Amino acid sequence: MLEDEYQLDYFKENGFVRKQCPGCGKNFWTRDHERELCGDPPCVSYSFIGNPVFKKEYDIPSMRETYLSFFERHGHTRVKRYPVIARWRDDIYLTIASIADFQPFVTSGLVPPPANPLTVSQPCIRLDDLDAVGRSGRHLTNFEMMAHHVFNSRGNEIYWKDRTVELCDTLLSELGLDLNAVTYKESPWAGGGNAGPSVEVLVGGLELATLVFMNLKQTKGGPIDIKGESYEKMDTYIVDTGYGLERFVWASKGSPTIYDAVFPNIVAGLMELAGLEHSIENPEYARIFSQNARFAGVMDISGQANLLQLRRKVAESIGTTVEKLQEIMEPVETVYAITDHSRCLAFMLGDGIIPSNVKAGYLARLVLRRTLRMMRDLGIKVPLSDIVEMQIRNLPEYPEFRERIDTIREILMLEEEKFADTIQRGSRLVRKTALHFKEKKQSMPLGELILLYDTHGIPPEITREVAKEEGVDVELPDTFYSLVAKKHCKAEEEEKQALPLDIPPTRKLYYEHPAQSEFEATVIEVIGNKIILDQTLFYPEGGGQPADHGTLSLDDIAVNVVDAQITNGIILHETDSSFGFKKGDTVKGKIDMERRLAHMRHHTATHIVNEAAKSVLGRHVWQTGAQKSTDRARLDLTHYKRISDSEFREIELLANRVVMQDLPVIIKWMDRVEAEKRYGFVLYQGGVPPGKEIRILKVGNDVEACGGLHVPNTGIIGPIKLIKTERIQDGVERIEFSAGEAAVKHIQERDELLNRSAETLRVTPEQLPDTVNRFFEEWKDLKKESERLKAELAEVRVKAIMSEAVGINGLRVISKKIPQADVDELIKAATEFSKDDDMVAILASDLGGVKLVVSAGGHAQKLGINSGAIVREISKLVGGGGGGRPGIAQGGGTDAGKIDEALRRGVELVRERVE
Repeated sequence: MLEDEYQLDYFKENGFVRKQCPGCGKNFWTRDHERELCGDPPCVSYSFIGNPVFKKEYDIPSMRETYLSFFERHGHTRVKRYPVIARWRDDIYLTIASIADFQPFVTSGLVPPPANPLTVSQPCIRLDDLDAVGRSGRHLTNFEMMAHHVFNSRGNEIYWKDRTVELCDTLLSELGLDLNAVTYKESPWAGGGNAGPSVEVLVGGLELATLVFMNLKQTKGGPIDIKGESYEKMDTYIVDTGYGLERFVWASKGSPTIYDAVFPNIVAGLMELAGLEHSIENPEYARIFSQNARFAGVMDISGQANLLQLRRKVAESIGTTVEKLQEIMEPVETVYAITDHSRCLAFMLGDGIIPSNVKAGYLARLVLRRTLRMMRDLGIKVPLSDIVEMQIRNLPEYPEFRERIDTIREILMLEEEKFADTIQRGSRLVRKTALHFKEKKQSMPLGELILLYDTHGIPPEITREVAKEEGVDVELPDTFYSLVAKKHCKAEEEEKQALPLDIPPTRKLYYEHPAQSEFEATVIEVIGNKIILDQTLFYPEGGGQPADHGTLSLDDIAVNVVDAQITNGIILHETDSSFGFKKGDTVKGKIDMERRLAHMRHHTATHIVNEAAKSVLGRHVWQTGAQKSTDRARLDLTHYKRISDSEFREIELLANRVVMQDLPVIIKWMDRVEAEKRYGFVLYQGGVPPGKEIRILKVGNDVEACGGLHVPNTGIIGPIKLIKTERIQDGVERIEFSAGEAAVKHIQERDELLNRSAETLRVTPEQLPDTVNRFFEEWKDLKKESERLKAELAEVRVKAIMSEAVGINGLRVISKKIPQADVDELIKAATEFSKDDDMVAILASDLGGVKLVVSAGGHAQKLGINSGAIVREISKLVGGGGGGRPGIAQGGGTDAGKIDEALRRGVELVRERVE
C-alpha cells in the first residue's frame, strides 16, 4: 500500500506524529510524542483492566444507542440490522462485517445504498479465530459491529478519510477518553472482494475500531497486492468503519475480560454449573486470574501459534508456573467460550440457520458441537437449550428470537441426541483408524482428523483420547476449529465459459412474449455446435428450470436445439448438428411448447409448495435447491427433522387450495433496494440474481426473485400431487411432486397399482389395508412355524448324520451334502453339531447354486480349526467365496458339480491342521 494513503491532513493539523513500532514494525499515528509502541497486543498488554477509559460505564443497549445517536446527530441515517446469515450473498454464508450488508451490489456502484451516509449496528459472526475465543479475553464468534458508511463516487464525494478520523476522535472525546491515549495503526484491510488502506483505533492495548477506506476491488491480475490477492482501483470509494460494541462496553467497565463485561450473569451461572465458583475466594487464584487478564491479549491462537508456548509467556510475565496457570485458567476459559458460543447459536438459530452438513448449517453445527464438547469437559449437565434460552432472554431487542424459541429448543434437543450418538459410534471408528496407523507405526495426521470431523462429526479431542488409548499420537493443532471453519465459510466459485468480449447481451424474448412459440433472429456468433443469436425465445437453464428445446431452421434445413445456457447475459443454443450456420444468417426458431408448459406448471407449483411447507413446518424453512422436469419436480428445504405423514398431507392440501383459488401469478421488475425493503431477504430463496433491477414473482403469499417462466394464474397448474419426501442430507428435506397432466398420470398409476393389488387378493380397494394386514399377520405366524419345523428337522438330521462322523486325531468330522436344503437349514444343523466340543461339520446344499456352511466346537477351535478359513478355501472350488467366525461360517458358489470335491477338501484341511 502506498505511503501517501496515510498522510492525512487531520493527523498533521491536530498534532499527530507518525512512528514505527519496534515491536511489530508497523507504522502508527499518535498525539503522544513520547509513545514508542503501537498499542496493539502483543506489543503491549491490556492497561484498561481495572482502569476504565470512558467517563462512565455502559451496557450493550446504552452503548449502542449512544453510538447510533451520535452519528444521527452528524448527518447519518440509521438503518436496521441484517440477518447473520447472508441471504443476499452467494459467495459467503455468514454476515462477517457491516460492509457485508452492502456487498457486492452497493459497493460496486451497481445499486444505490439504502441511505448515504448511514449508520448501523450489525450483528456479525466470524469463526476464523474460533480457537482464541475464551483465551485472549477479547475474541468473540458473535459480536455487534457498530458502523458508519459512506458511498462516494468520482465527482460525488460526501466525505473521506479526514472526516472519518475526525468523527472517531469526536466520539471518543464525548465518551470521556483521553485522546493522547489513542493510536491509529496503519493496516491494509481486505474482505468480501474489496480492500483498501485502514487504521486500527487502539486504546490501552485494545482495538476499539477499524476505519477502512475501501477503494479497491479484487481482480485477477490486478496491479495491487494485498494479503496475497490482486486488486485494482474502483470507481466508487467507500468509508467502511467497524466499531466493536462489546469492546466499547468492556473498555467502559475495565472488567477482566470482555465476557465478564458483556455476559456477567451468564458467566456466573455457568461457573456455578461447572463447580468453579469456590475458586474466586482463593487468594492465589484471584491474584493469578487478575494478572492473567492483563496479559491475555497475547493468547491469540491463530496461524501457527502454539498454545503452550503462549501460555508459558504469560506465566513467566506474572510469576507463576505454566502448570498452575493452566489449572486455574483452562476451566474459566472454557466457560467463557461456552458463553460466547451459546449467544452465537442464539443468533444463528434465531435468524433461521438449521444445523446440517452443508453451507451455513455446517458452521452452526460446528459451533454447536464444539459447545457440547466443552460442556461435557466441564461436566455441565443442563441441556444446551437452557443456556441458549438464557441468552435469548438477555436480548430483549431481538423479539423475533423469542417468537422462535420452541423451534430453537427442539433443534438443540435433537442436535444433542445426534451428538451423543456420534460420540458413541465415532469411538469405534476412531479405534479402527488408530489401529491402521499403529500398524504403519505412524502418528495420525491433521488431514485424517479433519476427515473424521467433516465426514462423521467426530470431535478431534475424542479422536485424540481414543487414539492415545491405542498408543497412537495425533497431530492436533491449537487452531483446528479455526482451520475447519475457514475451509467452510465461503461458497465455491463456479467456472463460467469464456466468451468473446464484443458480444452484446441476448434479447430475452421469452420474457416479452412468454406465450409465443416462434421467432426470427440473427446469428451473432457460432462456437462449435453452439449458436448465439441477437434475440431468442429459448429459455436457458436456470433456477432449477431446464432449458427449452425446439428447432432452429434456415431455408429447408432445421437443427434441434438440445440445450440453452446463459453466461453474462449471453445465451448459447446447443444444437445436435454440425449444419453450417454462420454469422449474419437469419434463422427461424420454434419452441417445444408442450415441454415448456410442463416446466412452467412445475416451476409455479414449486413456489406454491414452498410456501405451503413454510405454513406447515415453520418459517425457518428455506429453499436450498429445486429442479423441474416435464413429469415431476423436487424441492429441497432446510428442516431439522423428518416431515411426518400428516405434515406431508397438509402441505399437499394447502398447495392445492392455492391452485383452486385460481390466483393471478404477478411478475414485475423492481429496484433491488425497494424490493428488499418491501419483502426482505426471503426474496432470495432461489438464489441471488445480479443487477440493479430484479424480477419479482408473487404467487399467493410467496414472493421471490425469480427468473423462471410461469403460468399466468394458478388454475392452469392443475392438481399438485406430492409423491414422496426424503432426507437428502442431515437438516435438508426433499419433497418430490407432480403438477398438471403429470400429476393426473401419477394418480392414475397409483390407482392402477391399487386396483391390481386388490384384484390379486380378490377384494375391493377399500378392503385392501385390512386384507393385507391380515395376510401379513398370517405370514408372520407361518414364518414362526417354519422356523420351528426347521429347528426340529435340524435336530433329526443331526441325530441321523452323527453316526457318519469320521474320527481325526480326537475330533469327529461330518462332511455331508443335504440336497435342497436352504442356508437357514444348513446353519441350524451346523449350530447343533457345534454344541459338541469335538465336532467339525462341513455341510453343503445344491439349492439355487451351492450353499456351504462349516462349524467347529469349542475344543476343535482350540486345536486351530477355523470355520471361516475352511469356508473361504472350499468356496473357491465351487466358483464363489465366503467367510465368517472360527465357530461358524458360510459361503457358496455356482458350480454344483464340484460339491463333492469341496467337501473332501474341507476334510483334508481339518486333517492338515490336527495331524
